[in-house]
Amino acid sequence: MNKPIVRFAPSPTGYLHIGGARTALFNWLYAKKNGGTFLLRIEDTDLERSKAEYIDQITDALGWLGFDWDDNVVLQSKNKSRHEEVVNQMVQAGTAYRCFLSKEELDALRKESEKRKELFRVPKTYRDYSLDQQQALIDEGKAFTVRLKIPDGITEFSDLVYGTIKVDNKELDDFIIARSDGSPTYNFVVAIDDSDMNISHIIRGDDHLANTPKQILVYKALGLAIPIFAHLPMILGADKKRLSKRHAATNVQEYKEKGFTPTAIINYLSLLGWNPDSDQEIFNINELISAFNFNQVQKKPATFDEKKLLWVSGQQMARMETSAAVKEIESLDSNWGINQDNKYKNDVIALVKDRSKTLNDLIEISDVFFKETISYDQDMSQKILDDSAIQVVKDLHEALNIEDNWRKDALESIFDNLMTQHELGLGKLIKPVRFALTGLGYGPGIFDMMFLLGKDRCLNRLSEAAKL
Repeated sequence: MNKPIVRFAPSPTGYLHIGGARTALFNWLYAKKNGGTFLLRIEDTDLERSKAEYIDQITDALGWLGFDWDDNVVLQSKNKSRHEEVVNQMVQAGTAYRCFLSKEELDALRKESEKRKELFRVPKTYRDYSLDQQQALIDEGKAFTVRLKIPDGITEFSDLVYGTIKVDNKELDDFIIARSDGSPTYNFVVAIDDSDMNISHIIRGDDHLANTPKQILVYKALGLAIPIFAHLPMILGADKKRLSKRHAATNVQEYKEKGFTPTAIINYLSLLGWNPDSDQEIFNINELISAFNFNQVQKKPATFDEKKLLWVSGQQMARMETSAAVKEIESLDSNWGINQDNKYKNDVIALVKDRSKTLNDLIEISDVFFKETISYDQDMSQKILDDSAIQVVKDLHEALNIEDNWRKDALESIFDNLMTQHELGLGKLIKPVRFALTGLGYGPGIFDMMFLLGKDRCLNRLSEAAKL
């Protein structure tokens, strides 16, 4: 097999969507696995909705995810003259024709079909007009669109996910390839650009399935090589409707800001529509590249589950090297751990990393190790620090104050004595102490945490909590 050339072709009308990121991922994985080329084309021909800021955001998001594209980014708008040239060539060759039916005429014909409860078909009134006849109408000032002459027969293609798909050309109108203002249409320009870029495999969402026969007809009309197609299953929300903001965050930037790492996002997105040959769910990048195969991509829509994403993220967080986690946090929050010793920061993250699901979790939990004083939520204080809990805090402060050896075994001994004194199990003893020391109801093991906080911080915080 020749090395594949694939492309990701987003429209810059918004931030990079989770669905778009999944499409980019599957293209990138396929290229990497097969030693191929991954290209990036920005489809910016919708001048009203396309914005430069979205182009920047899309490229930034792809770069953050690690999807390194080959060659320069292609802007579809730069190919306008090429598109117009091919339209003219097709008109001259007779594979396309100028249609002089106005929008008003088409609307009237469509309404008549609706009244008769018939499927509307665009009349082929001008399909067989000669170039001279077409020119005569142009000279009269008549506006026109350009339509592809669709031949009789069947358009058939083999999809890597859906298998063989056949469409009777009778089901298709002679569709417009250039509007009345001269601007070429989506299905036309995509086919031209993919051919000019030598794209061998078109990997995209299955919402494009209906476009594929039309694009193949453009290839055939121009005598161009037809690429291999793979249409990926749609991503739905929990209610089985198309993923939208009412289900969860929908763009990559939002998940970056929530503290998810690229590896966690990539791992989870890979599972949306693809199933490995094993029970393995947690992958690093190299494992994904090695395992990925279109034989395991399913037709059934995938369901986006943010709880599953959090679980995957937690698993990846536990796998992450401590130094890498510190670097990721510092890139996310430049004020994190400022003026702190680098070894101390690494010790803190090593302690709390396995209990965190996102970088934001790490920032929140680790922050208590850097502050001299902490704040307490009033509602939580009332629930956790009742009179008996306050007494536990005071007794612990007293015991720690006279303890000269700040070691974990010494701390364990102090807690054993307090358990006996207050007739409490370890869990009930730890709860108010943890809250007094951190202001949180969760965190790492109490003895490891206290040892790392140090005696002075622990005494100061216990003293403050006892005043609540």
